[in-house]
Order: sequence, then structure tokens, then C-alpha cells
Amino acid sequence: MRILGLDYGEKRIGVALCDELGLTAQALTTVIRKSWRNDVGIIASLVRTYDVEKIVIGYPLRLDGTEGIQCEKVVRFARRLEAALGIPVIRWDETLTTKEAEEILSRSGVPPRKRRGVVDRLAASLILQSYLDAISQEKIPSDACDANES
Repeated sequence: MRILGLDYGEKRIGVALCDELGLTAQALTTVIRKSWRNDVGIIASLVRTYDVEKIVIGYPLRLDGTEGIQCEKVVRFARRLEAALGIPVIRWDETLTTKEAEEILSRSGVPPRKRRGVVDRLAASLILQSYLDAISQEKIPSDACDANES
């Protein structure tokens, strides 16, 4: 089963894809946000191209586990995306993934000015890998509709 991972942001959406066995996540691309129609068109194209059956979207909980304003935006986007594409969109805790992605890029010697486009897709791969790891460790059922509500 192919799963797409998304790191939703106001200006960009990082995209990652898992391998066909559902074991590893790889950074795929960064969508520069222009409009809903553009965003969903690009994501729909990726879903068709890679035969994606499920999407995991980062859910930005606060460090104390509570929901913030950005969570509402993610929920709204995820619901619209699920309705438009007809496949499940699962919210998954993304706490500190962007910070972790920034640190990985910094340690790898990527200059700050070149990180902007890469950090989002790397964060998406970290979100997706976290989800895949939870499935493989049977912390959640692989057919769960929303891991944050299980």
C-alpha cells in the first residue's frame, strides 16, 4: 500500500511517499501553495501517479498535547482533501518534525537559504515515517482512519 505524507503549511506543503511495502518514507516534493484548486490538483496527480491509497497529514499539536489554531486549519484542509480525492486522510502528530528536519539539514551542511524548499518535504517524510513505524510496531491498526482519535 502506498501512502502519501503531507506537512501542511500556509505557503508550502511538503510531500513524502512510502515505498510499496510501507516500510520507509522518502521526501518527494514541495508544493508551493497558490490556491485550493492548484494544491488539490497537484496532490491528486501524485495520488494517481503513485497509486496512493491513504494520506497521512501532520497534525501540529502543541508540546503539551493540546490543539492550537493551526490544528483547525489542518482539519479543514484534510476534510476537503479527503472529500475531493475519495481516500482516507489521517491526522498524525507532527510535534517538532520541522525542527528536527532543520537540524538534519544543518548537520548535513545545507546552507540556510537552500533549506526552505527542502525542509517541508523532509518534515513530511519524518511524519510519514513516524506513522509507518507505529503501524509496524502495531501501536495502531494499519486500517485506522485517524490515529489521533484511536
